[in-house]
Amino acid sequence: MEQTLYLILLLIALCSVSECVQRQYHFINVLKNWTEAQRYCRENYTDLATVDNMNDMNELKKSVNDGGVQFVWIGLQMGVYEWQWSSGDPVLYLNWAPTQPDGTECAMMRDGEWHDYSCSNSLTFICNSSNNVNTGLIFVNQTKNWRDAQSYCRQNHIDLVSVRNQNESQQLQKFINDSHISGDVWIGLFSVRDPWQWSDQSNSSFRYWKSSEPNNAGGVENCTVIEQKAQGQWHDYSCNYQFSFVCHEDKLILIKENLTWPEALRYCRQNHVDLVSVSSEEIQREVMNVVKQASTEAVWLGLHNYCSMNMWIWLSGEIVCYQNWAPGNGTTPEECRLEKRKGAVQSGGDQRWISLPETRKLNFICSRY
Repeated sequence: MEQTLYLILLLIALCSVSECVQRQYHFINVLKNWTEAQRYCRENYTDLATVDNMNDMNELKKSVNDGGVQFVWIGLQMGVYEWQWSSGDPVLYLNWAPTQPDGTECAMMRDGEWHDYSCSNSLTFICNSSNNVNTGLIFVNQTKNWRDAQSYCRQNHIDLVSVRNQNESQQLQKFINDSHISGDVWIGLFSVRDPWQWSDQSNSSFRYWKSSEPNNAGGVENCTVIEQKAQGQWHDYSCNYQFSFVCHEDKLILIKENLTWPEALRYCRQNHVDLVSVSSEEIQREVMNVVKQASTEAVWLGLHNYCSMNMWIWLSGEIVCYQNWAPGNGTTPEECRLEKRKGAVQSGGDQRWISLPETRKLNFICSRY
């Protein structure tokens, strides 16, 4: 009894000493354009480098072991905008001016064509309204940023104007001409996400732009480099330039085979390192990115019920310090000696941990390091 209590206390003390490295960075000192660098990383590692936080950024900078290199590709690239009408109308028609949109979030109308424009700028605007029976349009001769214009239209009329087809576009331009409206006006079109996307489709929102960047000089700077002499801060650059680059190799890998927990354990230890131990919130975030691709409702983790000590323990030897159990899970069942239970993570919803019989056949996550 005393020996068991001592072991429990020892394991609890270990809660504070675990560390997490989500991914390994590999500096490739070969000159390639961004697309060639992406292909190389996908063939030899996981992808061009993704960065989640400053810890990752510092690890990435350490990996660049050639002091003479000025710029280095990472995996951030200008993505495809997803535009949406404030009113919720489907986007079936677009009337952009040449070279537009070029990287900002809200849309305004100029000389019958649309331009994207910073939402924080102030312009006059046009609302859809039921008060004007002829056109259904109201011009508001007040300058507001896009969000304030949207609020004004919703409070006083219906919404910022939508343009669903060419006929409505022509009607809007006629209304502007007949009303002698000069200058740019807000319309209800806005982009619904950050236009920059990671090559590996990570949802990381971390950015480390240098002051005045990204500036999309010439309208062609769609890829990202780090500048070694500027603490690794980022610039947007034309993807056609040739630079060295950094690949990353994920710590975790999802295996889309349906195996029992003992079979999954054997597979990971033979082909990688082990079933994953989720000892911190940081590792859980990585797990959440990985399990989105699972083909089963839950995915095995390296978590097992240690009946003799009445506790759950990770294969890494740690007890469950960081907690992410779904309600009703994580307590040691009385019948655990009759039915061995192991820990899995839900692949949908809140992606919480659940207790399941080890004979269930599920996808699983292996650790590579």
